[in-house]
Amino acid sequence: MDVHRTPDERFAGLPGYLFAPHYLEQDGLRMHYLDEGQGDPVLCLHGEPTWSYLYRKLVPPLATVARVVAPDYLGFGRSDKPTDLAWYSYDRHYASIAGLVETLGLRRLTLVVQDWGGPLGLRLAVERPELVERLVIFNTGVGGGRPPSEAWLRFREVVRAAGGDFQPGRLVRRSCVRGLTDEVMAAYDAPFPTPGSKAGPLAFPEHVPTEPEHPNTAPLLAVREALREWRKPALVLFGDSDPIFSPRVAERIAELIPGALPAETVANAGHFVQEDAGEEVAGRVVRFLEETG
Repeated sequence: MDVHRTPDERFAGLPGYLFAPHYLEQDGLRMHYLDEGQGDPVLCLHGEPTWSYLYRKLVPPLATVARVVAPDYLGFGRSDKPTDLAWYSYDRHYASIAGLVETLGLRRLTLVVQDWGGPLGLRLAVERPELVERLVIFNTGVGGGRPPSEAWLRFREVVRAAGGDFQPGRLVRRSCVRGLTDEVMAAYDAPFPTPGSKAGPLAFPEHVPTEPEHPNTAPLLAVREALREWRKPALVLFGDSDPIFSPRVAERIAELIPGALPAETVANAGHFVQEDAGEEVAGRVVRFLEETG
């Protein structure tokens, strides 16, 4: 198997990202994660096409009250990147996150999820509920069998057409309401210097179950149904200007989960709410941890 390992110098001097790297090995692949602070763990799961850099504004405030772990999925960030699109699957990504939780001995977890972090983290919550105490759900969806939205279908076509020329930083910039500097946009591109290194971001859109017969439809519908029994605390907090996951999606998720507070929105924030409103979001999560601790 051909694997790309992004050189360390690509991550030197990235704005706002001054965290020590940590690594573990899974099936011969090196997985990177941030590990900051002390206390009960908060596991922050990114989505497409980002990496742990997305959580850089949340990690320091959260680390004042908790141990914050933020991994890069295999194929993303500082983690190893198989170059074959066929290597990637929902089950493989989930197994790598579950393996990280077991290896680090994480218990009494707060899961913070966004985008693909939702299907991955919420599956962990319902399959291993003894490990998870609370949920924080940013802009994501739960379910399968139909497209999330027309905007999402357009996004998938953009990714397919771009192929090895896909530029993650440009997508993040276009999805942010409050703007993105050239330096931050470049930081989102930093892990992906070659066409082969982009297999992870290119594969993710194909794993969204947009039709009933898609192999991920049944597993994701099972996660959705299991959430109907989730009675531990949950905070649902969405950016209000996301063309893919609107505030109405947030309301439906909060209505689905018995333990959830009423859905909340962050004004003037888009799909990447951690980027648009990181400090504001961090403050709300810290309060949630204190209120439910």
